[in-house]
Amino acid sequence: MHIAIAGNIGAGKTTLTKLLAKHYKWEAQLEDVVDNPYLDDFYNQMERWSFNLQVYFLNSRFRQVLQIRKSGKDIIQDRTIYEDAHIFAPNLHAMGLMTNRDYENYKSLFDLMESLVHGPDVLIYLRSSIPNLVAQIHKRGRDYENTISIDYLSRLNERYEAWIHGYDKGKLLVIDVDHLDFVEKPEDLGTIINTIDAEINGLF
Repeated sequence: MHIAIAGNIGAGKTTLTKLLAKHYKWEAQLEDVVDNPYLDDFYNQMERWSFNLQVYFLNSRFRQVLQIRKSGKDIIQDRTIYEDAHIFAPNLHAMGLMTNRDYENYKSLFDLMESLVHGPDVLIYLRSSIPNLVAQIHKRGRDYENTISIDYLSRLNERYEAWIHGYDKGKLLVIDVDHLDFVEKPEDLGTIINTIDAEINGLF
């Protein structure tokens, strides 16, 4: 089974991925943030490094999806290949931070990859307001995220909502995380687990 968690920067994807992996004994596939050679450069000079960063993520995520299907294991994935293509890349293009030429090249590459993979069995979308995202980003204190603007987060949020509204790759679970603290409150995590149980049991 392939479960994936989607959501904006700071929504709590990685944390929830780890907690659910532990609870269900699933294998966690985390986003490649630590070893990503482009992230620091990108946040310092978005226009110069946007294409490189997006291709790196696309390559990394495509590899993950192929491994997930091949493994035959129950795997939970932190962020999907669709978010790169439907949210981050078009947002950079719309902001003038990725050229038309690079964006068309990127889209062509994604279309090819998408034709070779399936969507997750269940997609969990963590919906969050901007103030909540900002608070979480500040709390975790990653240096390269200090320059992220409210405008950038807002644009991403709008694209996330539009994408989720038309999502048709499989089962979808939307969880509003503004009033949930699944790290500090076991009952909040329990609520999420109960919702997932109901969704998974409906699959089989």
